Amino acid sequence: MSMKKESPSDVQLHLAALTGDLQRLRRVLDSGKVHVDSRDRDGTTPLVLAAAGGHLECVRELLEQGADPAARRLTGTTALFFAAQGGFVDVAQLLMDHGAPVDAPSLDGGTPLFVACQCGHLDVVKELIRRGARVNSFMKDRATPVFIAAQNGHLKILLLLLAQKAEPDTRRTDGATPLWIAAQMGHDHIVRQLLRVGAKVDAVRHDGATPIFKAAHKGHTAVIEELLKYKPNLGLLPNGESALHAAALFGQLSAVKQLMAAGADPNLRNQEGATAAQLAKETNHNHVVEYLASAEWKRGQQFTTNRHKS
Repeated sequence: MSMKKESPSDVQLHLAALTGDLQRLRRVLDSGKVHVDSRDRDGTTPLVLAAAGGHLECVRELLEQGADPAARRLTGTTALFFAAQGGFVDVAQLLMDHGAPVDAPSLDGGTPLFVACQCGHLDVVKELIRRGARVNSFMKDRATPVFIAAQNGHLKILLLLLAQKAEPDTRRTDGATPLWIAAQMGHDHIVRQLLRVGAKVDAVRHDGATPIFKAAHKGHTAVIEELLKYKPNLGLLPNGESALHAAALFGQLSAVKQLMAAGADPNLRNQEGATAAQLAKETNHNHVVEYLASAEWKRGQQFTTNRHKS
């Protein structure tokens, strides 16, 4: 791929494609002074530019004049990738009608399906799948389309992928599952759906944290509510902490209350030998300290009452 210096005509062609100026595009191409796939220093062709801008008629003209629908920029991205990113379903269809490769990956492994899932373009996702895009493909870091949809909170896309037999529990290289990332991001509707299809509630990332640990740390109460229905581990996790420790450390009072109500043990000591209340005290979250102390006192009262009864 020789990167010779761009001529004035190359620049004109690129500008016409970029701005969607069909008349100028035709004029430059008809001059015969420029190759239809002339590239800039990033390896970008006019077709890529026109697709990225959603300029359907310019895309059509370039394809009719012989532009390569499979041409890739230096990063490996194609015209279809940019059409998918922009949500331009008509441009995407036209490119695929002309033989654009559906699953051409970029250098990081991202295919058009990935960017469509990331940006929430349901109609583009449907079209790519209809044309054979692989729902269980993965990026360099092993993230799948399900992972990307979960991370970005796109429920309809997630449901579509799952209906196409996409795996709900595939791990990224760091061990994070789609459920884990959805819990961290606070997407309770995604969490609910993934649990419903059998995602593991205690999937541990390599650092030893589980979804409920992350949700507790971030104070995502709606997520915690969903996770609690599936009996997550409230004890010490492989990282030497419990979800209650995480909630206390970051002053997430509502999360502390939820976890206590679900039976989390306030006397549990983490790997450093500290209780949740001690962590809250160290980080000056006094409302949490007070709540845990009063919960402790109430427990003591109940215990005394019950002993007198027996």
